[in-house]
Amino acid sequence: MATPIIPLAFFLLILSNPTQSLTDGFVYNGFNGTETNLTLDGASIIIKPNGALKLTNQSKNTIGHAFYSSPFPMLNKTNPSSPVAVSFSTSFVFAIVPSNPGGGGHGFAFTVSPSKQFPGAEPGHFLGIFNSFNNGNRSNHVFAVEFDTVNGFGERADSNGNHIGININNMSSIASKPASYYEKTNVEEEVDMKSGKPIQAWIEYDGVAKMVHVTISPLSIPKPSPPILSHPIDLSTVLQDSMYVGFSASTEELSSFHYILGWSFRTNVKPYPLNISRLPSPPREVTDSPFKLKTGAIIGVVLSVITLFFLTVLLSVILYRKRMHGENLEYWELDCPHRVRYKDLYAATRGFKESEIIGVGGFGVVYKGLLPSTGEAVAVKKISHNSVQGIREFAAEIESLGRLRHKNLVRLQGWCKRKQDLLLVYDYIPNGSLDSLLFNPKNNFVLRWDQRLNILKGIASGLLYLHEEWEQVVIHRDIKSSNVLLDAEMNARLGDFGLARLYDHGDNPRTTHVVGTLGYIAPELASTGKPSAMSDAYAYGVLLLEVACGRGPLDPNSPTGHLLLLDWVIECHREGRILDVVDPKLMSSYVEEEMALVLSLGLLCTQFRPEVRPTMRQVIWYLNGDDKLPVNSMSFGDSSRVDERDSIYLDMISRDGIKKPHRSSPFGEIPSRSNFRTRPYHSSSLGPVSYRSDVLTRLYTSSSSSSGAISVSSLEGGR
Repeated sequence: MATPIIPLAFFLLILSNPTQSLTDGFVYNGFNGTETNLTLDGASIIIKPNGALKLTNQSKNTIGHAFYSSPFPMLNKTNPSSPVAVSFSTSFVFAIVPSNPGGGGHGFAFTVSPSKQFPGAEPGHFLGIFNSFNNGNRSNHVFAVEFDTVNGFGERADSNGNHIGININNMSSIASKPASYYEKTNVEEEVDMKSGKPIQAWIEYDGVAKMVHVTISPLSIPKPSPPILSHPIDLSTVLQDSMYVGFSASTEELSSFHYILGWSFRTNVKPYPLNISRLPSPPREVTDSPFKLKTGAIIGVVLSVITLFFLTVLLSVILYRKRMHGENLEYWELDCPHRVRYKDLYAATRGFKESEIIGVGGFGVVYKGLLPSTGEAVAVKKISHNSVQGIREFAAEIESLGRLRHKNLVRLQGWCKRKQDLLLVYDYIPNGSLDSLLFNPKNNFVLRWDQRLNILKGIASGLLYLHEEWEQVVIHRDIKSSNVLLDAEMNARLGDFGLARLYDHGDNPRTTHVVGTLGYIAPELASTGKPSAMSDAYAYGVLLLEVACGRGPLDPNSPTGHLLLLDWVIECHREGRILDVVDPKLMSSYVEEEMALVLSLGLLCTQFRPEVRPTMRQVIWYLNGDDKLPVNSMSFGDSSRVDERDSIYLDMISRDGIKKPHRSSPFGEIPSRSNFRTRPYHSSSLGPVSYRSDVLTRLYTSSSSSSGAISVSSLEGGR
């Protein structure tokens, strides 16, 4: 008989406590004492001692936000490859009071967003959530249910302004209905939302059925059934792992007071019930009379005339300084990550002193800096201000890297644009670039083999994220050792996304100019101009060989007589002495089967035909030993194919417009074409690999084919 007392006591506690925050949700019966749990901005305030949350006031074209301070996990990742949006529900009581009788605007929305901030958001029909630039962008990841008292975004003039709408990343509702409820089955009773009377709303998302249900009714009526608006939608592709919930409201030329009187939210189950008897009433706002407004305006004009001369001088000075130091927003700046003040970066880099330079690229200089506010070390990339291509690179890095999050990618902290100075702020990576440690180490430092293998695995993991695991396909287009940075634990981070290209999964890449770094550019780019995951795989294959051999991909002074590192590795592979190419600085301190695997994988990734190269997922399988490398031999085509590849490189060298070469020093240049020579091959294919027999036995597994030859179809078809 005592068992039911516990849930009953818990229920009574919820009803008696006006503010109750729990791990999976919360309930607010009024908002007194909730300041630490809510984030308010714009016109939003909590009215004392009433306890009502006011989102907007009588001002025109204003915005107000009120969000719960902590995010909620909104994706079930039981299956990491296919996360599913969790169920959630909310109930709240609201009131809309027009500031002038007979009119009001614009409305408010219950909003689920990845951020509590909405920089650049506009009032009016955008409801303080979007603007004319980002409205409709899939990268917004916003779910909203709007409660509008005038015609919604894009609606006809004769449509019902008093309506409810479901919105995904856009103010054009995917479903809407006039504000009403079912008093009896199939009999709709209209609800005038701008009547000033309290109205209760219920919003429920069923993650199993993938349905959104919206119900409203006057506060005196229990929750009606069925919902007034139901719409099928899968929020798994809209919501992110961590999301904030709250309200956004706005006004326009006509204004209204938008109040929230009580609010409950919960994930996976129904919301906690609101204690209706404890909710505050809509406040009785006193608006300024026309006489008071007129008198105030006259006084203001008189005072302005008296001080006009002094204000003119002061404003002239301020405007001049703003023009000198102004940062005008452009279209691509609105959706970008955190903006940093120029004066902070100027102080951090000691005025961009030459002594703070830690790297030089094709389009700018990289400085080390210490942020004055936190003392944190950062890397500041300053794009050449007179480079149009540099501006495009700047915008590309902000668009792509600013939203990427992976442990093997360089994290973009923020950005700044002052006049023609374009700057990106990254985490400072203390051990610098991989090429400097391979080719110009200090104090005779040598990267151990286990460190090199871990670096290669890290870059493969980052590329897998870019190619397959992010919301869009990202083709890096400039994978090379100088763009691989090493942190304090020698973990690899891939950076420099200035040449990156993005497209949706399932789409075909567009033709572009051939860009990249000589020695890493896949042969097919010269003929197709279409970068792909396979062209990134080619560059990664060159990186594999570079790390294993300890020399760059292009070396006109190579003692072996080979301009291309790839040519030398192929020749040694063909002659059965593949381990002769190993970096002599390792002094045999490596695992032979691992070294043979990396070299063979490098040759596989640099196959002439892109369809034969492995995906990054396959590369990780091979490196982790989860799958065996295809066995015994690799076809590199006949001599005409090899000559064609060499001709492609020579043609690229002679062109203008190819991006900066691989460099052993920050200021390296490409030698002239006359200094290069190539070594064509005259056999139709390379012979079988002849590593030491004990290494081969451990590295390769027997094939279903009796000949043991490499299978092109197995590479093209995946695992």
